[in-house]
Amino acid sequence: MENLILIILIIPIALTSYVAFSNVEIFDNLKFNAYAINQYKQWYRFFSYAFIHASWTHLILNVYVLWAFGLIVIQFFKMFFGNLANIYFLGLFIPAITVSTIFSFFKNRHNPSYNAVGASGAISAVVFSSIVLYPQGQMGFIFLPFMIPSWIFGGLYLIFTVVMARKQIDNIGHDAHLWGAFYGIAYTFVFVPNSFNNLISYIFHS
Repeated sequence: MENLILIILIIPIALTSYVAFSNVEIFDNLKFNAYAINQYKQWYRFFSYAFIHASWTHLILNVYVLWAFGLIVIQFFKMFFGNLANIYFLGLFIPAITVSTIFSFFKNRHNPSYNAVGASGAISAVVFSSIVLYPQGQMGFIFLPFMIPSWIFGGLYLIFTVVMARKQIDNIGHDAHLWGAFYGIAYTFVFVPNSFNNLISYIFHS
């Protein structure tokens, strides 16, 4: 049952987010704040922030993306790792929560006003793992009436993320998305046999 591990992950994310929606103290204590980590050694924030979200829309979107792309990744992991597929999926998702924020930590460790919430960085790792595993898939942008190959979508998204991270003109954690994506790609290349060669071969022969 490949969706069991996703349910196990989604339930605490959804429940903690729901509680934090109406409890500012819990929200403030769990959110990623590089200054609090650096100044007060609140290392747990490297992990806890992923279990709270800014709004219902934020939560629902993240849960949907995690579910949709998580199923793809787990199906491929089952092909390669059999009964260990869920363990390998946790190895992809859980470390990505922290890895995706390391750059933001060093960038903002002296800035008490920088905060981040949501599992988007880890979910980005799952999305890009799915792109490596299944580059022939189709993905689309919101409000556009057509789909494009997933590997092209991934490339465009990485470019967009780099540009937006440099501009810093919104409240989206583009740095976390970018480093989460890098972790997902690297993890898949390392642990899935021939995934790099298969991706390159598909891109140049499609």
